[in-house]
Amino acid sequence: MKRILVGAALAAISAVMALGAKAQMLPPTPTPSPTPTVSLILDMDIRMAQGDVVRLAEAMPPEKYDFAPTQGEFKGVRTFSQQISHIAATNYMVASAALGEENPFPPGADENGPPSIKGKTAVVKFLSDSFAYAHKAAATLTEANATEMMPSPFGGGKMPRLAILTTVTWHTFDHYGQMVVYARMNGIVPPASQPAAVTSPRQ
Repeated sequence: MKRILVGAALAAISAVMALGAKAQMLPPTPTPSPTPTVSLILDMDIRMAQGDVVRLAEAMPPEKYDFAPTQGEFKGVRTFSQQISHIAATNYMVASAALGEENPFPPGADENGPPSIKGKTAVVKFLSDSFAYAHKAAATLTEANATEMMPSPFGGGKMPRLAILTTVTWHTFDHYGQMVVYARMNGIVPPASQPAAVTSPRQ
């Protein structure tokens, strides 16, 4: 009986040692990524919209910035430049509302931004800066304040802070779709639609 117990003990020790050796051979457990937050998720969506529209704005030649379609039902539509400045003006409008700050850039007539911002270089900078401001607003979003009611940037009443900030994404893509039409009518393939861009992550 004693011999059996000793044998069982040795077998148990061998098994533990084998498991220990096997454990040492395993790769280290990867460090888990940060838990997604409301702020990070929203910011990622804003970056996707930003990447597509800014690259398209940069791809359009400066001499085509005043282009607007004339054939079909396009009477009174914004020019390519105005589409961009309208996106930027709206970004500032909703981000400032979510932050509870005064809008640094008045939306201007038809929410097309300050009329003093003209030309490709100035308009693209206005667009890029508006997204930087939107990222600032997104960074303040938390689970605790996401549903806080804030004065609506669109007139009377109030809206949840998160709902105000999601405007940046859906509104950008709304006008990006119109800009794509303008670009293709002028022989420009949007960078986001080019073959190399389809398989690479948006920047």
